[in-house]
Amino acid sequence: MVGDVSDVDPASDPREERPLPAVQRQVPAVAAGQAHAPVPAVGHSDVIDDAIESPVFVTEKLSVSYGTSPAVVDVSLRVPEKQITAFIGPSGCGKSTLIRCFNRMNDLIPAAKVEGTVRYHGVSLYGGDIDSVQVRQRIGMVFQKPNPFPKSIYDNVAFGPKVLGMKGSMDQIVEQALRRASLWDDVKDRLKDNAFGMSGGQQQRLCIARALATNPDVLLMDEPCSALDPISTGRIEDLMHELKKTVSIVIVTHNMQQAARVSDRTAFFIVDMGSSEEARIGRLVEYGPTDRIFTNPHDIRTEEYVSGKFG
Repeated sequence: MVGDVSDVDPASDPREERPLPAVQRQVPAVAAGQAHAPVPAVGHSDVIDDAIESPVFVTEKLSVSYGTSPAVVDVSLRVPEKQITAFIGPSGCGKSTLIRCFNRMNDLIPAAKVEGTVRYHGVSLYGGDIDSVQVRQRIGMVFQKPNPFPKSIYDNVAFGPKVLGMKGSMDQIVEQALRRASLWDDVKDRLKDNAFGMSGGQQQRLCIARALATNPDVLLMDEPCSALDPISTGRIEDLMHELKKTVSIVIVTHNMQQAARVSDRTAFFIVDMGSSEEARIGRLVEYGPTDRIFTNPHDIRTEEYVSGKFG
């Protein structure tokens, strides 16, 4: 007969929760009894993944602030080429701010200040001789809500190539981009129709086609499915799997199931409240292969987030 659990000496109970061992080059593990989310005491350390031999991006102590308020601090990681990397974490942890560093979109915000290093194929993106327009040609972006131009479907896709003066048949460029976005069969007979007449899912795929028309090397996706229905979301996810054969993808998502379905690697960010409720600072906690992050995370905060205990 099994004895009452009250008879077990806590000091000798093998089931007693103990601090997890620290993992090399990861944030030190936090014991379950220690204060953590939603007001974590985050001790960030370098989480560069040395297993990634051909990174498309490498960041070193990357920090972004707006005026005097830091938004995300000391992020060091390597983003693999021709894979899907997901950034997950609660609202306000700096995921979107960080992804905008990869194509210098933060340059368009006067109060934004970027510190640290961002390298794209070994070249510093914030070097004095780097043209931000050329950066955005090579590193495209799709935003949270579909934002087609008030133009025809054809002109939406052709806009980027025309501005950049790309050579070749514009009809072929438009068709190829629409095919890559799995949209050609839906719109090939109405290319002159206004893009606003499309469904939400079609508009988002049109925005992806518009980004692909300039032949980017990287596609950044900032919560691309948050405004879409499940069927449209599924089509976008299928599209991402197809695109990663030729394009490196970084996606920001609040949908953990989506991150688990589509990504190869996942980075988990958390909010450090700092000295006050207003001082919300984003920090990278853990980064690694998606299956490990979701099934065997090294940090208790990651485990609590992916299991839905906070967020």
